[in-house]
Parts: sequence; C-alpha cells; structure tokens
Amino acid sequence: MSVQIGNIDLGEFPLLLAPMEDVSDPPFRYVCKQNGADMMYTEFISSEGLIRDAAKSRQKLDIFEYERPIGIQIFGSDIEHMREATEIASQVNPDLIDINYGCPVKNVACRGAGASLLQDIDKMVAMTKAVVEATHLPVTVKTRLGWDDNTKNVYEVAERLQDVGIKALTIHGRTRSQMYKGVADWTLIREIKKNPGIKIPIFGNGDIDSPQKAAAWRMEFGVDGMMIGRAAIGYPWIFREIKHFFNTGEFLEKPTIAERVEVCRIHLEKSIEWKGLKTGVFEMRRHYSNYFKGIDHFKEYRMKLVTASTFEEINEILFEVADNYSAEVA
Repeated sequence: MSVQIGNIDLGEFPLLLAPMEDVSDPPFRYVCKQNGADMMYTEFISSEGLIRDAAKSRQKLDIFEYERPIGIQIFGSDIEHMREATEIASQVNPDLIDINYGCPVKNVACRGAGASLLQDIDKMVAMTKAVVEATHLPVTVKTRLGWDDNTKNVYEVAERLQDVGIKALTIHGRTRSQMYKGVADWTLIREIKKNPGIKIPIFGNGDIDSPQKAAAWRMEFGVDGMMIGRAAIGYPWIFREIKHFFNTGEFLEKPTIAERVEVCRIHLEKSIEWKGLKTGVFEMRRHYSNYFKGIDHFKEYRMKLVTASTFEEINEILFEVADNYSAEVA
C-alpha cells in the first residue's frame, strides 16, 4: 500500500534521507537520490536566519527539480518567527515543510528550539498550528521520544500534532539527553503506529545501518517507512542495498573502490557547481574519509585529498586510488 503525505505518493515503504547539518546539502542529496532515496530534506534552517535574510540560511533554500519530492526543514523558538519563516520557505516551492523538534545539540536545544520544545508541548502544538496555517504545503514533523527518560511524551505529541494538521511524523528512537549515544529504542514508535487514532504515516529513525536491520525492524515495529541519516554519509548505496534486500531477500554486492571513487567525484563536481571552486573543494573535505572508510593504508591518500585545492589535483588523486585499489571491494 502506497504511503501518502498530502498529495505526495511515496510508494510502498519509502526510505527517507534525514536532514543533517553540514551534510545534507544539494551535492550530497544528489548522490543519495541517484542511489534510491525516496524523499529528502534540506539541512535544517533557522527561522531567525530566514527572517534576517542571512546568506547561509537563504542558500539552504536551494532545491532542484531532480530532488523531488523534497522538504525544507525549519527550526526556531519563536512562534511568530516560525510562521514568517514558513511563508518564506514556501515561496521556493518545496513539496513540504518539515519542523525540527528533534535536534539535541546545545546551541539549538538550549535556545528553546529543536528538541527543547519537547519540554513544552503546548508551545509545540501552538507553533505547529501556526506553521500549518502559514502554508498551502503539507507540514511534517521530526522529533524524539522525549527530553529524557522521565519525560518520554512523544505518544501525546503524535496525537496533538496530528490534531493541528501535520501530515506525517518521523520519530528518532532516542531522547534529547541521549544525544546520539546508546541504542535507539523503537518500542514507543511501534506503540504510536498501533494507536488506532493515528492516521498519518509514522517513520522510524535511528540506527538503521544495514539491509538486514532495516528488514527486521520493518517487521518488528510496523512503521510506514524509515529515515536514514548517519549511515548514508559516505555511503549513499545504503538506500539501494536496503531496497534490493526488501525485494529479493539477498544482499547486493558492495560497491567497488572504482564505484566509490566515481560517486565521490560526482559529489565533488556537484559541490563545486553549487558553491564555487574554493568553498566546494573545502566543504568536500569532510566526506573523503567516509567514502573510503575501511580501506587499508588510506591515510596518505586522505591527507592528499584534504590538502589539494583544485579539481584537477583531486581528480588525479582519485584516479590513483582507483588504480591502486582496483581489485578491492570495500
């Protein structure tokens, strides 16, 4: 049965790319889309930054036709500013608006935004209602189980946010106090999905890092789809591998080093196209160690890659990597 968010048809059991700060920009989204991500989101965007017309926030609004369906994710602590930011984000015509009530990092949560709203459900509901009323687009939410182990209130959150009009909910199986430590607990996500009063799609997030885990948790927790974040960094093939396993029960062959080099090169090209040579090369440096994780004696090449300053230099190093490791599968 197809999963719907408003008028967006995501097919059966969609795999979503999580919004990740300093990661899920258009170049990264491109390689994930090419490898099977069904829906993607921008990096989270500050409502204050959009209202101030800050260049960095505005640049995050860049979306491209090949990325659809795509959502713009916003966060903030002021209800009126979130309403204004929603109007601004809606003007670039994404497929949906997503609200971040899950970010646990200090400079977001301690300013009353992100996961901090889990401490004030009434304000969260009022903010969500304002966002829903400010746009013609479907509104979705990403959140966590609660602030800490003593306040796992996402069951209430799900019901109340559905009542004010959200069209889907993604739940990360950790509390804010856990950050990204420990093991994600999806049991409460399952309870929400089983709630007969919940009619919107429920997506699970947290610790999906292999086809077998995705298949097992799909059966165990009964969610409508999964959102994948950290496992896709440097490894966009995770989406196609999970889909192949769902369809056949078999593991897809791992990408060869040549494939890794090729996708890394495409990622670099897109980064330069979008941000210009200097910034595109600089921001790509955070990705090389992930693309070539697990390869023996790679440190020398990594150092070369992160110090090279032109596309030609980097391309030459990547060709050398492909030649020297041609027989290996990572």
